[in-house]
Amino acid sequence: RRKRVPISVVNDAVRRILRLKFRLGLFDRPYAEKGVEAGVYFHRDHLTEALAAARKAIGLLKNDNGILPLRKTLKSIALIGPLADNQRDLIGTWGGRADPARVVTVLEGIRRTVPGVRGRYVKGCEIEGGGTDNFEEAVQASAQSDAVVLALGESADMSGEARSRSCLDLPGHQEELLKAVAASGKPVILALMNGRPLSIPWAAAHVPAILECWHLGVSAGLATAEVLFGDVNPSGKLPVTFPRTTGQVPIYHSQKSSGRPPAGDNPMVARYIDIPHTPLYAFGFGLSFTAFEYSGLNIHPKRIRPTGAIDVSVRVKNSGRRDGDEVVQLYVQDVVASLTRPVKELKAFRRIPIRAGETKTVSFRIEARDLGFLDESLRWRVEPGMFRLWAGTDSQSGLEGTFEVLDVRGKSSRMAKRRAGGYRRLVQTFSANE
Repeated sequence: RRKRVPISVVNDAVRRILRLKFRLGLFDRPYAEKGVEAGVYFHRDHLTEALAAARKAIGLLKNDNGILPLRKTLKSIALIGPLADNQRDLIGTWGGRADPARVVTVLEGIRRTVPGVRGRYVKGCEIEGGGTDNFEEAVQASAQSDAVVLALGESADMSGEARSRSCLDLPGHQEELLKAVAASGKPVILALMNGRPLSIPWAAAHVPAILECWHLGVSAGLATAEVLFGDVNPSGKLPVTFPRTTGQVPIYHSQKSSGRPPAGDNPMVARYIDIPHTPLYAFGFGLSFTAFEYSGLNIHPKRIRPTGAIDVSVRVKNSGRRDGDEVVQLYVQDVVASLTRPVKELKAFRRIPIRAGETKTVSFRIEARDLGFLDESLRWRVEPGMFRLWAGTDSQSGLEGTFEVLDVRGKSSRMAKRRAGGYRRLVQTFSANE
């Protein structure tokens, strides 16, 4: 009515919506047919996909002395923790129409995977609140077993909208339970089930094996058991950074560089006086039951125009005795720019299955436009200059190389030449920062 928007614009918008509804047949069949859900929800093919996704998502954070996988010839195993026989919370906060009654718990998953192993389950404590009355029973069950698995973490409703936490430690009495059980002297495996990064410095220092299992849905328990007993080789990588303590937050791989990055013994830099400045577990981190070695990083060409591209390849060898998947990650840093840029940016990644003893060459193509950023006028901009590149297994390791983006004339800019003059000093400083 105020003539601020032409009616033709409104009509065009409505027309697009109506066209889509016609294509979907909503005017012919405005309501879903009865009985359709029965053929969709928990369909066999969907359950197969859910299990495959859960297997790929589980990450191995620690595995001292190869404690995992557990031997299927174990006589007994103790399963402890409030998430060990829990269906509702394994769905997570965005479960939609999922039916908790259909969720395979960790307890049931172990029974299916190793039916011959005698298992004893003790809840131990609640996820949060409650008391410690069952600690003694949990410790006794651990002492009488060949191995112990603790399923600890967060409830489903701790994640999602309006669910921030001021402390990232294990909630409730769970860390106390972990310490009590670990004191039994039996091999302990911690299976974390959570919706956010947790600060677990005590576990990282004292527990020999840690799995990050997240809230994996209906097949969570079966996938966890398959990893525990070696039917599946874990290959998940952390999509977030795990801090050593809540006081490190915010901490992430693509932070802007500090004006005083940590270097050497200089105390007047951006670091903590009581803990290392590095994360507990970095973005992209995840171990395997095998080992991968990187070599032969190749970047071609070394100099490109703002409309060009580089091809990056790296050789990855499975030097262990088991087949496994490796997620190869490619990070880039714009060394000097007109605006401050992240220390590292993830530009590409690829999951590659590699047989034991096999070597594969993994290739990526990075367009020059992928190296740009929004300038002070919010325009996408690719600036000429030097770039660093890493190809590796996580955000804190990998083979390193360099390349240069030329100006529109195909030449090194004057700024790029000035950058090159101090490049070695910059590399030394940033390397210390990492």
